Amino acid sequence: MKPYRHFATFLLKAAIVGLALAFVLGWFYPGLGDGLRQRAGLPATAEGTATAVPAESAAAPGYGPVSYADAVNRAAPSVVSIYAQKIVTQRTVRLVPNPLMQRFSGITLGQPQRRLEQAQGSGVIVSADGYILTNYHVIADAEEIMVVLQDGRVTKARIIGSDRDTDLAVLRIDGSELPAATLDPEIPLGVGDVVLAIGNPFGLGQTVTQGIVSGLGRTQLKLSTYEDFIQTDAAINRGNSGGALINARGQLVGINTAVLSRLLPDAEGIGFAIPVATAKSVLEQIVEHGVVIRGWLGAEYGDAPVMPGGLPPGAPRGVALTNIYRGGPADQAGLEPGDVLLQLDGADIADENDLRDREAALKPGTSIRLDGLRAGVPFNAELTLSQRPSRDSLSQVDPNLLLPAG
Repeated sequence: MKPYRHFATFLLKAAIVGLALAFVLGWFYPGLGDGLRQRAGLPATAEGTATAVPAESAAAPGYGPVSYADAVNRAAPSVVSIYAQKIVTQRTVRLVPNPLMQRFSGITLGQPQRRLEQAQGSGVIVSADGYILTNYHVIADAEEIMVVLQDGRVTKARIIGSDRDTDLAVLRIDGSELPAATLDPEIPLGVGDVVLAIGNPFGLGQTVTQGIVSGLGRTQLKLSTYEDFIQTDAAINRGNSGGALINARGQLVGINTAVLSRLLPDAEGIGFAIPVATAKSVLEQIVEHGVVIRGWLGAEYGDAPVMPGGLPPGAPRGVALTNIYRGGPADQAGLEPGDVLLQLDGADIADENDLRDREAALKPGTSIRLDGLRAGVPFNAELTLSQRPSRDSLSQVDPNLLLPAG
């Protein structure tokens, strides 16, 4: 029995020494135990116990992915580089050789000269048979458009249609079974979500930048007529326009379009993308009709002035009509510049963006009722919407066709 008794005594002494050593190490190095547990894949709990980390927990709150490579690999094949050739006409400036004449002006304009200019941008393949979404400003006035796929293939593209009001355009290339991104407006997106921007900045080739969703529903930026932008701090540089904004799963959530530095040179980390819902609607209408069809009041308007004291939070503001197009629906209904519109079909008008979106969502030929104030006196009018002309057409309207305020 003695050998067994000595062996048991040895084990007891070793256990006592081990506990004492653990106590001393724990006293001087409190975080040592947690570090050892984490290395073993056993995160410490509040009670000091440890549990195994399930494989799926990498996507759970509190655990970030080590890499976004899988998301990029899913989305990148559908992102293309776009090179648009444009012919630009400009007049040269030259000095007047006569010293006497230089005292008065010093310069004069030479003969107009034409030169070739190349615009760079990006696009997203959205159908296996070659439809591509990009920004209108990337391909505006282009004589020839070349598309470079991720695998290096180069092909010509033709313009199917464009919509300057949302700064979107639809191209098409020849091909089949192309890697296409899915346009799913139901993909959830919230402020703080990780997003990746994929595009062709400065012609460097396909590049990925990472950030988060900084804001949703951004409007009144004067970048386009209809605005509902996703704001992100993922770097969007020249050439990224028209590229993909994806989430951490590689799903398309937006089309990159602009950075605030276009308006404010000191702005950093403030970029904007067009939501998938808008892009899908524009794509479907251009493919079906060649243009985007929207209802139109035949009037220009802005947010109604706020009376002294302001408005309660969330209170509808309405809009004030600034110009009426002669012969348009508003003119035929008797609306006048200066009228304040408060309701459309009995529903309050929050502001100019609210009315513009609701007006555009209605089909031409739809009859509506407007309620408002004229010189402070309530009035109502019924009119039938017509189809909204293109932005280019409206910008070229003869001033004589407008009924201006005042």
